[in-house]
Amino acid sequence: MNIHEYVAKNIFRKMGIRVPESLLANTPEEAYEKTEIIGKPVAVKSQVLTGGRGKSGGILFADTPVEAEERTAELLQLKIKGEKVSKVLIEEKIEDKADEYYLSVILDRDARKPLIMASMAGGMDIEQVAKETPEKIVKQYIDPIKTFMPYEARNIALQMGVDTSEIAKVGDMIWKLYHTFNEYDATVAEINPLIKRDDGTFIAADAKMAIDDDARFRHTKIKEFDEFKDDKFAYVKLDGDIAVIGNGAGLTLTAMDLIKYYGEEPATFLDVGGGASEEIIREAISLVLKNPNVKVIFLNVLGGITRADDVANAVVKIMKETDTDIPIVIRLTGTNEEEGQRILKENNIPFETSMEKSAQKAVELLHQQE
Repeated sequence: MNIHEYVAKNIFRKMGIRVPESLLANTPEEAYEKTEIIGKPVAVKSQVLTGGRGKSGGILFADTPVEAEERTAELLQLKIKGEKVSKVLIEEKIEDKADEYYLSVILDRDARKPLIMASMAGGMDIEQVAKETPEKIVKQYIDPIKTFMPYEARNIALQMGVDTSEIAKVGDMIWKLYHTFNEYDATVAEINPLIKRDDGTFIAADAKMAIDDDARFRHTKIKEFDEFKDDKFAYVKLDGDIAVIGNGAGLTLTAMDLIKYYGEEPATFLDVGGGASEEIIREAISLVLKNPNVKVIFLNVLGGITRADDVANAVVKIMKETDTDIPIVIRLTGTNEEEGQRILKENNIPFETSMEKSAQKAVELLHQQE
């Protein structure tokens, strides 16, 4: 599960990694107030779970609270790769910077080890650096059974080519980033760029983290952050292309079995529960849409406490909000099914009443994309 930048920076701050002063704002008025509190020029950064926000106009700058209010109003009207901006991070603008570095820890599932990657070519597209000048990236696997020591982190900084006087500082950042990754059961922990300021201090100007899907159910320290306070549904990310959502574990598992029966693999197990509201259905669909592997959504609903008209309204709203081109196959029966089916028909959204036909159709739609 990817997490927003503001949550990642809260985690970094708790783990001793210096980050810019920043405050979250949900409205233009809040942005004005938060900029006044920071008391200096700010970056207004859209909080979305997708990359490329800078190139998409998702980061703006403001010198005054009035400008921050205006920039926030602009960003809250924006969609970045189909995701609507609903909140922004008001962050002190870092103007004095000498160098920019790249640091990351990722889980290499093939090697079954964490991999540290570090480079002095920070602030750039690291994929492009890896392709054109791979020698600029230092890579080192870490034995997860052994303790990662500070001297090992300093050795990575030395291999990067960091100036001798800065090795201890950069090594400390690498060591803290790895322990953040380990402590929070992350699959990714990244700083790009790590900025060396003119006064010689280092600060994580951006933060990216992805948390193992099961970790949020295990760690109380993760649940203290806003994004993990409520476990509204059971969600597991898988390796296939068809996202499966159901209202009940049995319905969801059966739908997954049918996807496999027809020759494909599910991309998710997502059980919204037996009494899912319209809002929870919307959140569930929104969540699977953020998974880049998903090419088709199979929503399998047998309405009991969950009402078919609530499901239909949720589907209509989320499809309009996201403007996605990912097809959705809906099996919809049960409580208020006639009303739910009427809502879908009026909005030209096809549906089935047979779970088998729905699963087969989802697989067919996937094959049409290949």
